[in-house]
Amino acid sequence: MGTKDENRKELISFKISTLVIFVFAMICISVLIVIIASNFSNNAEATTNQNNINENQVTNAETTEEPVRTIKSQVSSRSGESRIEEQIQEKTPSIPIEQVTISKDMDLTVRTGLSKEDFITLISKVEQDKTNFFEENAGFIYDMCEKYSLNEIFFCGLISAECGWDISSSHRNANNFISLMSHKGLIKYPTVEEGLEKAAQTLHDNYLFPGGKFYNGATLEGMKKKFCPASKTWVNLVYKMMGQIME
Repeated sequence: MGTKDENRKELISFKISTLVIFVFAMICISVLIVIIASNFSNNAEATTNQNNINENQVTNAETTEEPVRTIKSQVSSRSGESRIEEQIQEKTPSIPIEQVTISKDMDLTVRTGLSKEDFITLISKVEQDKTNFFEENAGFIYDMCEKYSLNEIFFCGLISAECGWDISSSHRNANNFISLMSHKGLIKYPTVEEGLEKAAQTLHDNYLFPGGKFYNGATLEGMKKKFCPASKTWVNLVYKMMGQIME
C-alpha cells in the first residue's frame, strides 16, 4: 500500500515537472519568437528608412543639379562677357578728327583711328561731295575699310581720284569705283555695296599686303607701280583728294 502511494506521488511529481518544463519551454519559445519578430521588424524599418534616405539624396541631387548648371552657365557667361570686355578694352581708342594726319608716304593699311560716327561726320563736311555719294555711303565705306584693313581717307581719296567727286556716269553705272578693268573695259557690279567691297578686297588681296600679286609696298608710290604705272601724276592726284577730305 505504501509503495503504491509513493509511486503515485512520483508519477504526479513527474507529470507536474514535465508540465512545468513544457510551460517554461513554451514561454521561452514565445519570447524567442517575439525577439525574432522584433529584430525583423527593426531591420525592415531600418531598410525602409535607408531607402527613404537614398531617395531623398537622389531627389536632393536632382534638385540641386539644375542650380549647379545654372551657376556654371552664369560663370561661363560672365567669363565670355569678361573676354569681350577685355577685347573692347584692348581695342585702340578712337581719336578726335583734329588729330587725324596724312602724308604722301603713309602706310595705306593703317586706319585713321576715327570712330565710325566721327568718320561719317568728317565725310559729311567735304564740300566737293556735291552728289552726296560719299556722305551716303560713308558708313559702309568705314565698314569695308575695317574689314580689309584700309585707311579710310586713302580709300575715299582713291575713289575720288578714279571717278571724280561726282562719280562719273561710267563708274556709277558699273558700280566700279576704282577703275577695275577686264578686256571688255570696266568690270560691272550689281550694287554700290558690292562694287565698294570688291574695290576694298582687291586693294587688300592684290596691292597692299605681302603676298599680293601686285604688292610693292603699302604706300602710294608702291601701289602706283602696278596699279597705274604709266601715270606720272597719279600719286599727287590721290594725295590731293585725300587732302581735300582733311580741309
